[in-house]
Amino acid sequence: MSARQAPAPAPVRTAPRRHVLRIGGAVSLPIRTSTVVLALGLLLLIVVGAVATLTLGRLGIRLPDLPTALLGGAEGKNAFVLNRLRGPRLVVGIGTGAAFGLSGALFQSVTRNPLGSPDVIGLGAGAGAGAAIVALLLPDVVPVPVGALLGAVLAMVLVYVSTGTGFRNPVRLVVAGIGVSAMAVAVIQYVVYAVERDKATVLSAYVNGSLSARSWDDATTIWLVLAVVLPFAVLLSRDIGIGEMGDDTAAALGGRPGRTKTAAVTLAIVLSAAAVSVAGPIAFISLTAPQIAKRLSRGSGPQLALSMLVGALLLVLADLAAQQMPYLDNLPVGIYTMAIGGLYLGHLLVREWRRGVL
Repeated sequence: MSARQAPAPAPVRTAPRRHVLRIGGAVSLPIRTSTVVLALGLLLLIVVGAVATLTLGRLGIRLPDLPTALLGGAEGKNAFVLNRLRGPRLVVGIGTGAAFGLSGALFQSVTRNPLGSPDVIGLGAGAGAGAAIVALLLPDVVPVPVGALLGAVLAMVLVYVSTGTGFRNPVRLVVAGIGVSAMAVAVIQYVVYAVERDKATVLSAYVNGSLSARSWDDATTIWLVLAVVLPFAVLLSRDIGIGEMGDDTAAALGGRPGRTKTAAVTLAIVLSAAAVSVAGPIAFISLTAPQIAKRLSRGSGPQLALSMLVGALLLVLADLAAQQMPYLDNLPVGIYTMAIGGLYLGHLLVREWRRGVL
């Protein structure tokens, strides 16, 4: 009789390699190697989109002249394109996309709802209404960023009160947000109707979201807000990740779900309001960027950094299309993001309905 052959051992599946990023003694963040590679790839794509933005078209800087121009040697037309026409627009676009992406990631994480972005629940529309009112009706009384922030806060207060359960019920959150968005749009349309025609034309571009005629002051505003908010988001990231397992589990593990949600929503409001104040309520970046980041990384927890990079990339590419698309150039970039985001939102709603969430 032949000896019975032992079965081959099952292959051992190794977990993705992780590193830990420590910031002082308070923050310890696990980082996967694949996430770092993905982030570098997104950064490379952003650089490619930035180069295309500066070089394509009749007024673009010639590619061989671009390094010299970026190092301070731009003259004549190149100086005008870099310093006035496309440079500020590009820097504002990257910062605004990153702000919208981070805002959406924070909001979706604490609500545990892929539809719970500032777009859908009325934050962007409220900020746009507040900015429109102060920019066109109270131009010398209240600064535009303050008006956007007040509008966003008011919209969130209305949503919070309307649901009856705060931010805990995803379905009520979406329904209340749709209603608040409708009211905010009505306010914007009233302002368009009430002001002079030339101002209404400017407001129309602003309401749709536009990066044209941006300045270095706008770039300073959005990047300053990012610099202030990002450290707080990093500090919250661990508690946000725990909170995605549910409030009871988070509390049992030492988290503070109520305080974490309040802090995260506050940061999301500040980010979205700052982005709206410099570029208008550009739609759907905050909705789609976190979802794309999660699908690319296939990781758990809030993908804050990846959401920022995806948001920046989406807005850079959308603005590149707005500048270079034949027969459709000079359209506000928000029109392109609405077209893409509307399709994505429809897909997301159908998927959630099939899962029985809606």
